Amino acid sequence: MKRNVTSSLEESMIRKISLSAVAISLFASIAAAEVNFDKGGFNIKEEISNVALPDAPQDKGILDWIFGKPKPEPKAQAEWTIMVFSSAKNDLEKYLLMDLNEMELVGSTAKVNIVAEVGRIDGYDSSDGNWTGVRRYLITKDSDKTKMGSKMLQDLGMIDQGDYRNLAAFGKWAKAAYPAKKYMLIVSNHGSGWEKGVQTITQNKGISYDEQSGNHINTPELGLALKEIGKVDVFGTDACLMQMAEVVYEIKDSVDYIVGSEETEPGDGYTYNDFLGPVIARPTMTPIELGKQAVNAYADHYDKIDQGHTQSLAKASSVNKLLTVSNEFAAAVMASGEKALAKTSRDATINFAMDENRDMYDFARRMVEGSQNAAVKAKGQALM
Repeated sequence: MKRNVTSSLEESMIRKISLSAVAISLFASIAAAEVNFDKGGFNIKEEISNVALPDAPQDKGILDWIFGKPKPEPKAQAEWTIMVFSSAKNDLEKYLLMDLNEMELVGSTAKVNIVAEVGRIDGYDSSDGNWTGVRRYLITKDSDKTKMGSKMLQDLGMIDQGDYRNLAAFGKWAKAAYPAKKYMLIVSNHGSGWEKGVQTITQNKGISYDEQSGNHINTPELGLALKEIGKVDVFGTDACLMQMAEVVYEIKDSVDYIVGSEETEPGDGYTYNDFLGPVIARPTMTPIELGKQAVNAYADHYDKIDQGHTQSLAKASSVNKLLTVSNEFAAAVMASGEKALAKTSRDATINFAMDENRDMYDFARRMVEGSQNAAVKAKGQALM
């Protein structure tokens, strides 16, 4: 009971009491009553009976009214979103359209989203309506290998797929529109490896060549795009010559695993149904498992048709150590004075479509075998 004295001159005292009736069963209600004891002929039963109780809303059960309506279960999050940035604005158009139809042989599921941004221009392939421009698709299952059945989500017009900012925009859009526990980003187009971004003989190196704009994404720009997209669990390049130490180093802080080819790829590139089918069947694959699946599916396909190939999986967290041991090996070679051996080893080292691209392991092996210097042998072994 709470008493309030308004003044010593007042002739009467007003007393108020708040009574609360609390539910003691599932069907009871809660009410609060204010009762005035100063009026004559006070009757407690009458006073309580005059208290208006709030009505429970008719569209809720009594438990919802008392405890609050349960929140709906959140929509189950997908395990993977596979994002494919495919610039078919060059002589690879027919192959990249085949890739999309391979993706449709498996299609997206509740656990695996497959989304693609695809660009086309006139002059190379007229199939599937001969449309041009850049479009975004959610890939859905379809057995027709001659045309796409997936729903177009956006028509972006003739944007430049050689501009790294458009790659970044695609990645950010895909992650926002199709959130998942894990992400893989694939860039599909021509590739040529490392470019420092300076005017040298390597100035044309990079990936995602857009013949309509005459532009492409160089290696530092690829790093900028991935940084802007945010963390990607697996990054793949369905392109030639991209699995280079320089490329991997540029993107190491934005990805966990990197799939790519040290040598040129056949025009057909990835066989997406072979790669993605097992992922659809077991969507809980870890990033390293999915990376290995991409490598093995690629190797199995080209082994079956007896076509040479390279494809590997790199762990981004190991790249800093690679840089350290590479620098130590290079310092040991330069300090050894064995210039003639270094030159002959370099010239004999395995090279690829671009002559200046040489295999680091093979070079280190040749130096270790031919050197008389203990430091060169030790540092070379550490690199290998």
